[in-house]
Amino acid sequence: MTISSCPPRSDLTSLNCLPAHTVVHLPLPIPITVPMSAILSLTWTAASATVWYPSLSLPDTLTVSCPLHTVLPCIQEAICMNEKQHNNDIATAALRLSMVPRIAAKPLKLPDGREVLYAPGTFTSWESVYRKGGFDALIPKQRADKGHSRRLDADVIAAVYELRERFPKLSAAGIREKMISDGLIGASDVSVSTFQRFIKKNNLKGAAAPGLKDRRAFEEEFATGMYQADTLHGPYLNENGRLRRTYCIMILDDKSRLITGGRYFYQDNSLNFQKVLKDAATYGIPQKLYVDNGSPYKNVQLSLICGQLGCVLIHTPVRDGASKGKVKRNFRTFRSRFLNALNPSRIAGIDELNSLLADYIRRHNTSVHSPIGMTPYTRYMEDLSHVRMPVSPQWLDAGFLHRVMLMYGKEASNRKQEIDRQHHTIPN
Repeated sequence: MTISSCPPRSDLTSLNCLPAHTVVHLPLPIPITVPMSAILSLTWTAASATVWYPSLSLPDTLTVSCPLHTVLPCIQEAICMNEKQHNNDIATAALRLSMVPRIAAKPLKLPDGREVLYAPGTFTSWESVYRKGGFDALIPKQRADKGHSRRLDADVIAAVYELRERFPKLSAAGIREKMISDGLIGASDVSVSTFQRFIKKNNLKGAAAPGLKDRRAFEEEFATGMYQADTLHGPYLNENGRLRRTYCIMILDDKSRLITGGRYFYQDNSLNFQKVLKDAATYGIPQKLYVDNGSPYKNVQLSLICGQLGCVLIHTPVRDGASKGKVKRNFRTFRSRFLNALNPSRIAGIDELNSLLADYIRRHNTSVHSPIGMTPYTRYMEDLSHVRMPVSPQWLDAGFLHRVMLMYGKEASNRKQEIDRQHHTIPN
């Protein structure tokens, strides 16, 4: 009798068609990956066994002659043992694999003191390198051409230095465009990021243009740590047949990029700025207020208000508007997305303009910003526990009272009386 007379079944019940005593050739131990058709093969050699299980070491032929009722339990037990071992191996592998993301989720402190987050794939690649080359293979290797750009040849590098000397304020993108127009490089030869890396690594901004200030990015630790404020000229509105210029006063939170206050006025003065600052204070009292040296931002009343609120008033260096990078960048986006789409002739008045501005601020605060990877409002809410909110509306009103000094009598210098009075709103 041959096995071919049995029905083509892959389970152990196919043994039922065998006589009570038969000769079965099978590998020991039986791997779970071996099909039953191979187990029941009447011609089993070491060469054919390695097709299914390469790690087996078997004699040329293994012959077992026994009753069927003794063969079947042996085969079942062997398969169960292999399945159990296989399941244990899978569980062990899953445990090892799950440990990698846990390790990668926490920053690692390097010998130089820096803290770095590594991707899970980095750890697996390190393991592979270690298995192949040992400890020495993990030692970082430096490029032989470190400090030299592989994308920029000597002529292009010389041109970069020359252009930086002639045009110290020209950006990396501007240098690239200048070289393309001069025929030094092709449009697809070198990317903007290559020029940016080269200029940064070689400190060309300081070496070739010593007159430029060293600008370093800064950011507060928590939301409301610093508010930055500035004024932007707005469109002219036709009011009763008269064109009137508008001014947008806006306050931006340094950490979250949340616009905490913004309004249009017909005058750019200290009282109007204080109105916007009071609106911004409802999001939290800032630890610092960063403004320029214009008259709306540099006056005794603002200093007194900041002192009453417990806020440090900081002014930028004179004629250094670039030091307020975030609020300037915010105004650039505001101009491109809001002002350039306005049709002033269809705006009835400043109230309608402020209504449009409020819609823009709402969209800004609830849209994802790439520098922070989330919406400004979400970023602000994450730091809400660090925000110092006003004690009460009455406390906030008292903080914005104007303080005046009255002097009377012949000996005025010795007889002074300080009173508080609420400021009068200047008509728009």
